[in-house]
Amino acid sequence: MSLAILRSRALAGMQAPEVAVEVHVSNGLPAFSLVGLPDVEVREARDRVRAAILSSGFDFPARRITVNLAPADLPKESGRFDLPIALGILIAAGSLEATDIDGIEFAGELSLTGALRPVRGALPMALGARAAGRTFVLPASSAPEAVIAGGIDVRAATSLLDVCAHLCGQSALPRAVPASITERVACADLADVRGQRGARRALEIAAAGNHSLLMSGPPGTGKSMLAARFTGLLPDMDEAEALDTAAVLSGAGLFDPAALGRRPFRAPHHSASAAALVGGGAIPRPGEISLAHNGVLFLDELPEFDRRVLEALREPLETGHVTISRAAHRAEFPARFQLIAAMNPCPCGYLGHPSARCRCTPDQIARYRGRLSGPLLDRIDLTVVVPPLTEHELRAGPGEASVEVRQRVCAARALQQRRQGKPNQRLEAADIDRHCPLDDAAHALLAQAMNRLRLSARAYHRCLKVARTIADLNGREVIAANEVAEAVQFRRALDSPAS
Repeated sequence: MSLAILRSRALAGMQAPEVAVEVHVSNGLPAFSLVGLPDVEVREARDRVRAAILSSGFDFPARRITVNLAPADLPKESGRFDLPIALGILIAAGSLEATDIDGIEFAGELSLTGALRPVRGALPMALGARAAGRTFVLPASSAPEAVIAGGIDVRAATSLLDVCAHLCGQSALPRAVPASITERVACADLADVRGQRGARRALEIAAAGNHSLLMSGPPGTGKSMLAARFTGLLPDMDEAEALDTAAVLSGAGLFDPAALGRRPFRAPHHSASAAALVGGGAIPRPGEISLAHNGVLFLDELPEFDRRVLEALREPLETGHVTISRAAHRAEFPARFQLIAAMNPCPCGYLGHPSARCRCTPDQIARYRGRLSGPLLDRIDLTVVVPPLTEHELRAGPGEASVEVRQRVCAARALQQRRQGKPNQRLEAADIDRHCPLDDAAHALLAQAMNRLRLSARAYHRCLKVARTIADLNGREVIAANEVAEAVQFRRALDSPAS
């Protein structure tokens, strides 16, 4: 036959739309045309496919070859279409007799020797193939990732010849098996942090309610140490969360099947651009906030980030997703991350230090703090001062271990899941009225705090959510005045991060 049609998948945000690889071989001067909105990587497939076919022992047809990737208005990128293009040429030229290709999807990048290399986005593509009810043929190194989708027949191939033998019925490709999950990696222990009772308490509350946290203090007080130990306090992800996170990382080519269920921890440098943080590109790809989905995003030296970059965080912090729009393309990525940030109190970092080393002027301090806008700070639930340690605190024994704190965090999270089906941080306004009852003293204290501190409606609701988390840690159903007072104290620190 002179025409062959095979199925593959593209990547468009979190979706993997179906792509029909149509290959037509006709008489005429030898030529190889590739159409269907391919990018540079796809156009280069012509040379890879030619070399792979010849290296596999087939004759490359000296005829006019036209390859169409449909639909034509969908951008195509990466080398994932090499394998279906090569198979289509062999079938259309009559070099390969294949049956039942309508029930199979193919994806894989070819080397010049005909070997198959891994592709990005195997898991989202497998989810699409499962919905279509087709078998999926992938490179052997990408197949274990696709098996995670479940309910789909994934075949692992090492070369173009292996796939040809499978299609001819000579030898079947082996079914892919999931990678063995490595044991939970031991995180750095919170016991390593000496002193800092206030910061440790804030970390526990943030973990228990999925709240955002900002730590402020001079250099060397342990802010980065505390952040590095935060993931060790979080409960394990459930199956849906693990699959959702794996799909995002797979689309970026960063997923390790052996690490399924492990919460991501992303810590971009303060020189990161807005596109690197929230996502972007001609064909949009996920940024750091999406790569931290269901995990932790740590921003050290927060005021050193470009202000426009920080302002781009405001909407994802509220909605849990981000939409990247381009003139010809639009993609939506999940971004339900937990923000942990750290900053110095002033440009030199030593404002309020017992050594009195700070020489920053009030204008310099005001400009430094002014890099963080009010609307951004209003979206941060907890702020805590991390003061310098005394010699006595440094020589003291280790503090409470992460495993003990994690037990309380998991108990509080389980309580929230039974009560409302989500962490306290995600409560909507109607949920707050239902799930955050206050006793009379707590109600009076919160009303007084709102009047004196001039809290916005958002800050008022966030105080209630934090107080709800503190009450959960204390095992109380009704929020008491001391729990509201602690929540308000963390909110007051937002007005003066260095105080």
